[in-house]
Amino acid sequence: MKHVVFYDAQCPFCYQIKRVFSKFDWLDQIKWVSAQEVDQSGKYPYLEGRNTMDEIHMLTKEGEIKKGFFTIRRLLLVLPPVSMIGLLLYLPGLNLIGSPLYQWFSSHRYQWFGRYEYPRYS
Repeated sequence: MKHVVFYDAQCPFCYQIKRVFSKFDWLDQIKWVSAQEVDQSGKYPYLEGRNTMDEIHMLTKEGEIKKGFFTIRRLLLVLPPVSMIGLLLYLPGLNLIGSPLYQWFSSHRYQWFGRYEYPRYS
């Protein structure tokens, strides 16, 4: 089973992060699903009521749902070339800084990077 990561395919920054992280997924542990697909398919009832367009979400192999900073932290941990960075993000107290920083960045990403008219998948 793979981790399933839900990203905004109309966000240029999110799309590029997906492309880079996919190259680091040497062990093929991650399945990427666009948030746009989630809204249309109905295949992911555990995401109902969650704002998948504003924060990246992840369903871990263990069945946990993570969002925002906690998704990024877990992703970095499972990708071999950047796993040490992911490990550092688990230091006590870093979530107190990381979570608000992630939310601030996420709320400004369209202003800085624009928005694709149509979702990009590959």
